Amino acid sequence: MKRLLVTIALLVTTGDAIAQINESDTTKFQLRSSITGNYQKGNVEVLTIKGKVDFSYSPFKNLVFKSQNNSLYQEFYSVEADNDIFSRNYIYYKPTTTVYPFAIAYISTNYRRKVNMRYFTGGGLTYQLLNKKLHNIKVSVSAVYESTKFNDSTYNYVEYNGNDRINLWRGTLYIGGWHYLADKHLRLFYDAFWQPAFNKYNNYRNQLDIGIDFPIWKGLNFNTIYTYTHENVTVQKIKQDDKILTFGLSYNLKIK
Repeated sequence: MKRLLVTIALLVTTGDAIAQINESDTTKFQLRSSITGNYQKGNVEVLTIKGKVDFSYSPFKNLVFKSQNNSLYQEFYSVEADNDIFSRNYIYYKPTTTVYPFAIAYISTNYRRKVNMRYFTGGGLTYQLLNKKLHNIKVSVSAVYESTKFNDSTYNYVEYNGNDRINLWRGTLYIGGWHYLADKHLRLFYDAFWQPAFNKYNNYRNQLDIGIDFPIWKGLNFNTIYTYTHENVTVQKIKQDDKILTFGLSYNLKIK
């Protein structure tokens, strides 16, 4: 519950948008955050809060730091079901060019999947397929070293049994973008990635986020977001797939 309250406080004080921060934008500082969720009590008792805080900062002309952070909290009949954090952090060099390099550091937890802590670090290249005022599409490839500490040591693939920590190298294929449609009255945004292990064919994961922003008033938006995740290697009796559909409000901020 403490993490839930911190997330709410952060989002209330920074309020901003859900679509991706564009590191190729020449804006010096960008900040976007959102909060979505629902609360129901009676025959069914459910509390869900999903938060997102993204920002980018360019201290020098050719260098950009970007951070993407998510938090998910859920409980059913006052029993905690999710209490997760997810943080991806990048350093980009010359991100206004068509092809540019980056370094990445990632940290996450996942209560439902019994992941106590996961981190990876590495680097790669991004290619801008489209970078226009109303449309943006990017793809990237990277290699990372990953370490995951689980809250168990029995898995759906027996070859991993007996170890509560799995370390390996992964590749990552990523695509993301956004598009203004209907004369800027609607914005579609999405990102997806696939992460196979280099030496374990059965150890891979993928994720898809897709959503829509509806402008309301002076940067304030209503948004809906669908998230699908698949993790092929899981602790025994943990499902490989998760699907979440959420609704909420967002607000945009840029500082030149």
